[in-house]
Amino acid sequence: MWVKHNKILLSKILLLLVMLLVVMSGLSGLGCMKGLQPIGWSGGAVVDGTLFVGSTEGRLVAINIADGARQWSESLKTPGSAGWCGCAVAPAAMAIYGTPAVAGDLVYIGGYNGKIYAFNSSSLQKRWVYPPEGNLQPIVSGPVVAQGNVYFGGSDGKVYALDANTGVKVWEPFQTGDKIWSTPAIDGDTLFVASFDNKLYALNTTNGEERWQKPFETEGAIASTPLVYNNTVYIGSFDRHIYAVDATDGSLVWKSEVEGGNWFWAKPIAYNNVIYAPCLDGKVYILDAESGREVVDAIDLGSPVSSSPVLVGSSIIIALEDGQIYAIDTANNQIKLLANVEERIDAPLCASQGIVYVHTQDLTIHPVDTNTGARLMSISLKASQ
Repeated sequence: MWVKHNKILLSKILLLLVMLLVVMSGLSGLGCMKGLQPIGWSGGAVVDGTLFVGSTEGRLVAINIADGARQWSESLKTPGSAGWCGCAVAPAAMAIYGTPAVAGDLVYIGGYNGKIYAFNSSSLQKRWVYPPEGNLQPIVSGPVVAQGNVYFGGSDGKVYALDANTGVKVWEPFQTGDKIWSTPAIDGDTLFVASFDNKLYALNTTNGEERWQKPFETEGAIASTPLVYNNTVYIGSFDRHIYAVDATDGSLVWKSEVEGGNWFWAKPIAYNNVIYAPCLDGKVYILDAESGREVVDAIDLGSPVSSSPVLVGSSIIIALEDGQIYAIDTANNQIKLLANVEERIDAPLCASQGIVYVHTQDLTIHPVDTNTGARLMSISLKASQ
């Protein structure tokens, strides 16, 4: 009991340190100090031959994946202010962490400046912004669109629902107990939201009311996006465990017997009744979806995984922070090195027609053929090129 208590206490202390560093980096008053600006690590979304991604220059970028032609939105700036040391802080490029969501002729993206934007998907002209005046607390969560609404979470711990066409608030924001960094997941008319208050919530998409008698609670903060599979919600926690939760009533189905060597940050992925859960300890845990038992020993890739993987055919594509990209063959759980882009990878992966698109911190998209491992022509996100 003493060991368990101290592990939980240590986890909470580490979490507070991480949150402090991130919050400090986002404070406009620290603009006088170099190296503390939030960067962003947006994933991409491919729709009708176009890849949409947020760049670290604070722009939405649209890329024609057939020829690499690019369009950029206007630069979305953080507001300028006076720094804590008395020097003026000029508006800076806005960090974008969430992956864009595309529906109809609009693309939605949230910013660290506490605003969510809707752009025309063909012209990248701004359609609306919420809130129209002022700012929410930083938005790290990606938006999701369903039933004519756009949903997202904020660092204020609230879940927002807006009319997708107009940006008008649909229902009063639902308050959780702490920050929301993960992207909500939708299944039918239920919205699943994970919070730093250690809890997983199920909300009615129509009115924002809770569907479960009480939220499901883990022993650590949750930054991982929920995975909904076979009426079960799978979630990774900072308590170093994976959970399976009944989507109907929020009851525990199982808690993984195996404990990760670090936090689960990336979204898990499911295939053929098996859950693949990458961890910041550099391992991928492979669990039976029904029982939570390990199918095989965890695969040790040697570098932390914060990027959410993708399923391409029957292969799980995993990107490591050190730039290596692996494929896991689900037939035998053998791994193969596809490529090494030699740049840091934090952003979630996306794929289309056998090509995985890797967004690295150097403002570049690296397309990689998942069959051969061939690296195609890289695409710069810099607006000046």
